[in-house]
Amino acid sequence: MRTLLLITIMLLTASASATVYKWVDKDGKVHYSDTPVENSQTVEFKSSTENNIKLPPPVVLPNSPKGQPQDEQAPYQISITSPYEEETLRDNNGEITITASIEPELATRHKLVLLMDGKRVGVPQSNAIFKLENVDRGEHVFEIHAIAQNGKQLASTPPRTVFLHRAIINSATRPAVTGQ
Repeated sequence: MRTLLLITIMLLTASASATVYKWVDKDGKVHYSDTPVENSQTVEFKSSTENNIKLPPPVVLPNSPKGQPQDEQAPYQISITSPYEEETLRDNNGEITITASIEPELATRHKLVLLMDGKRVGVPQSNAIFKLENVDRGEHVFEIHAIAQNGKQLASTPPRTVFLHRAIINSATRPAVTGQ
């Protein structure tokens, strides 16, 4: 029984290596087929015409938790570039611009959030420039976090302390000191 099966497989394999035929029709078009046609010629292939596909070796990626795409684990390096640590800013309108640098470039599904004194300020954004208005004078600590769509924190900056000086607005006039 096995011998019969083996012979049948060998015959089928031999017939699978088909011959290719080439012919030109009355309009001058060249045709190729695996069945002979009147006035067709057998095509002989050189060994260099065979398709030899070499695949690159597989890239082994580190294991990621199930259900999370690999890029959710993006290793971002974020730093606040302006203002400097313990810099004193003078702005009577209370405007502060926080800028950051991020490497590699932020993925489209990821966002940046700004924390001022431990609380989120504004909405998540993809731009690394945050403009704040009407900030109270005094000491403030800023951090920027890169977050995924699900809210998971991917990276953050070290805290940056900044001092804001604003002039006193609508202050009552002080009584003059008179000499006695």
